[in-house]
Amino acid sequence: MDKKVKLLRIKEAADILGVNPETLRRWDKEGKLPAVKVSVRGDRRYKPEDIEKFIEQNKKQI
Repeated sequence: MDKKVKLLRIKEAADILGVNPETLRRWDKEGKLPAVKVSVRGDRRYKPEDIEKFIEQNKKQI
């Protein structure tokens, strides 16, 4: 049985982190916060647990 994972859109993730969506695109390219590509166009989505982990690891920088 597949569990459906709720992925966050780039705007939702950016709002949670308090950054611009362009920052998330840059972090994805740099490997700091990898995104899941969900379309041929390359739309980015983020796993909530990855956002939580990123916040924990970067508390002082955000």
